[in-house]
Amino acid sequence: MNAYDIIVIVFLILSTAGLWKIFEKAGEDGWKAVVPFLNFYIWLKIINKPIWWYIFILLPFINVFVILLMVVEILKCFGKESIGAQALGVIFPFFYLPYLGFSGKEQYLDPDKREKVKKGPAREWVDAIIFAVVAATIIRTFFIEAYTIPTSSMEGSLLRGDFLFVSKVSYGPRVPMTPLTFPFVHHTLPLSSTRKSYLEWIKLPYYRYLGLGDVKRYDAVVFNYPDGDTLSTVFQSNDSYYSLVRQNGKRDVWNNKRKYGDIIARPVDKRENYIKRCVGLPGDSLQVIDQVVFINGKALEPPKYAQFSYQVITDGSRLSDRLIDKLGIHEVVTTGNPSISYAYMNEDAAEKLKETPVVKSVTRLTHPAGNPDDIKRIYPYDQAYGWSVDNFGPLYIPKAGENIEINTGNIHLYRRAIHAYEGHDLEVQDGKVIIDGVVSDNYTFEMDYYFMMGDNRHNSADSRYWGFVPENHIVGKAVFVWLSLNPDKSWFQGKIRWDKLFRVVK
Repeated sequence: MNAYDIIVIVFLILSTAGLWKIFEKAGEDGWKAVVPFLNFYIWLKIINKPIWWYIFILLPFINVFVILLMVVEILKCFGKESIGAQALGVIFPFFYLPYLGFSGKEQYLDPDKREKVKKGPAREWVDAIIFAVVAATIIRTFFIEAYTIPTSSMEGSLLRGDFLFVSKVSYGPRVPMTPLTFPFVHHTLPLSSTRKSYLEWIKLPYYRYLGLGDVKRYDAVVFNYPDGDTLSTVFQSNDSYYSLVRQNGKRDVWNNKRKYGDIIARPVDKRENYIKRCVGLPGDSLQVIDQVVFINGKALEPPKYAQFSYQVITDGSRLSDRLIDKLGIHEVVTTGNPSISYAYMNEDAAEKLKETPVVKSVTRLTHPAGNPDDIKRIYPYDQAYGWSVDNFGPLYIPKAGENIEINTGNIHLYRRAIHAYEGHDLEVQDGKVIIDGVVSDNYTFEMDYYFMMGDNRHNSADSRYWGFVPENHIVGKAVFVWLSLNPDKSWFQGKIRWDKLFRVVK
């Protein structure tokens, strides 16, 4: 039993005790408050609401909203008509309901007998807005949330400028770990680039409700950026704090505020949202050899639209915009030499480009193992491994409950999982690994971990750059694209990608 379970049980006991006394004040037997299903029937009866409300009480997550409405109706039965009192009751029902039940000053009034309070236009608007905010927050938290693709890392399956829906029920809704937050924003207040949209006065432990299934290989998964726990207010998540330190040194990053701004920390659920494709599951052994992903020694079929970087050499002509659009190429990098350019595209587009009369050659680029440019960029940032974007691993992906041997030879691979994600003190002294003050030669993981990669393999900041994605960072599954806008075109030049609307994410 974890801390979250204990908190829920305590709150449930307090709320039930309050309902027991409220039922007695309403002329019902108090014991009915502890009988499942019967308690909600009696509750609806004493607030004089129709029995069909019970249908919504039985619907997962919708019942949260309905029960909050029932709390408000109970408050009205005790003459609590002000917005302040009702807000207090909704936020802290586990304290307010016992107060109403046990206080000798508070008396129950039958809804049919109490005087109706006439609301002015302002109060009607306030009630409507509060209703809409609460309803939308419940939907975003437990069911589905809108998301926009900000980068090209998932092209050509998901495009920059795609607007999609992310299902929270696919893997189970995650309870907000930082519940005190401004509605409808993620981590920053509107009209500000640095002011936090949340308060950390209350922090809840990680807990996930039962979902429709587990993360599967090839799922397009939205998750909180694991490397985003610490960041620069200037670079934000475009370049993580840890990457900046590796490139420029810790002293420069902390002391040069003009360049980096302040160094801040974010809780798990307020870190930047990323979307990538899951290629490695808990317990897998993963390796990338010359751009081919191997899982447990077997080569994976790459996603149908997986893209790589190609060098394109022409007869001196620039690639025309019409040709680029026709082949579905979304990124071309030109050079000072008009004959040479670089394009991110899939294999099918590369083959068609080779057939173009002005094109002399199309060559896929490869990062060899030991590539010096990758040492400080590719996880685990150690020259002894020599891993690159295209030659990576082998790497075991941790699984909850699995015990592995740890030593100075592999601790670099699992240090962040053990220390940052699972919260253990870890240090290496005199050739020994010390966890929580104890010399250790093995470790049992507490969470499942995943390995994510973008479909645009040569233009994606993914697990090859920052390692594993812990299960408590998983937000949901990308399921449906409802709108697609080309950010590089105007409304009169084909900004709306009509052929990309209303499509299921594959």
